[in-house]
Amino acid sequence: MRSKEIKQLLKDQLRAGSGENELGSIFLWGSPGIGKSAVVAEVAKEEGVGCIDFRLTLCDPTDLRGIPIPYTGKDGEQTAKWIAPSELPRNGKGFLFFDDFPTAPPLVQASAYQIAIKPHQLGEYKLPEGYVIVGAGNTMKDRSLARAMPKALSNRFAHITYEVNYEDWSDWGIKNGIHEAVLGYIHFKPDHLHVFNPESSEEAFATPRSWEQTSRILKIVKDESIQAQAIAGSVGQGIAATFQAFLKVRNELPNLDKIFDGENIVPDRMDLKYAIVTSLATRAKTTQFDRLIDYSSHLTDELAVLLVKLLMSKDRQSVGMCKNWRPFAQKHKELVL
Repeated sequence: MRSKEIKQLLKDQLRAGSGENELGSIFLWGSPGIGKSAVVAEVAKEEGVGCIDFRLTLCDPTDLRGIPIPYTGKDGEQTAKWIAPSELPRNGKGFLFFDDFPTAPPLVQASAYQIAIKPHQLGEYKLPEGYVIVGAGNTMKDRSLARAMPKALSNRFAHITYEVNYEDWSDWGIKNGIHEAVLGYIHFKPDHLHVFNPESSEEAFATPRSWEQTSRILKIVKDESIQAQAIAGSVGQGIAATFQAFLKVRNELPNLDKIFDGENIVPDRMDLKYAIVTSLATRAKTTQFDRLIDYSSHLTDELAVLLVKLLMSKDRQSVGMCKNWRPFAQKHKELVL
């Protein structure tokens, strides 16, 4: 399932809550670094609710179950009461997020096992009905220290496989300030967004997370030699080499201000075309959207739609108000839809 679809599913889960008509607990499966944790936090931020993140691989059983204290009942009988951790929610709405679930010790998994289904209770602690449970983890084939999940525990969740999609990631990236060179490269080489081989001995590999780190490197590190080594340490030597070649291509870009001012300059080479489209979209102000939609008529259909989709990711409403939008949408309606 793509990230956009997962976000909608999480919003539906949140709306249903954990009461009588709950959707149930959800588990997100996927390779390291693809954004499983980020998508839960992003939905929480968009919905204005809490997100309590338990990294289960770092937890002891008492971190969820709490600790027992002596208690004397009215009849004088000595028993024990369990004091739940302060991190667990007492009221409100949000996500109780169990990350790194398959790497957690079995006793910690057992504690999460109890709270994952109705009545969502752990000892004397009960999950507020406004909170829902989401788990996430890497698969066994990823070789990331994952343990097999017991079938009884597995049956407590609806299992969703997180599908990496470069268009979804690009939409997120342009809203969150990902460097235009990274966006351009991923559109030029979409299969390089996520390259994970559990058999490889190389420590670094390309994932949405490592491309986000690469974006930060480009913004912060100014020395080109250090920058190149840091990028290789983020996405791996092979992909870093092709990315560095793409960075050099960007130096051949025409003056973008001339395009904004009305000149319809279109490079011949495909790598330059991808670079110019993402650079224009990243730099464009809403007042320049109409000009870029007009400019898109001089591009191939694929690149024209890419340019306008990137603008829509920045501000869909402003695109819809452009005078050139209606003719564009009519011409490209199949691709736009």
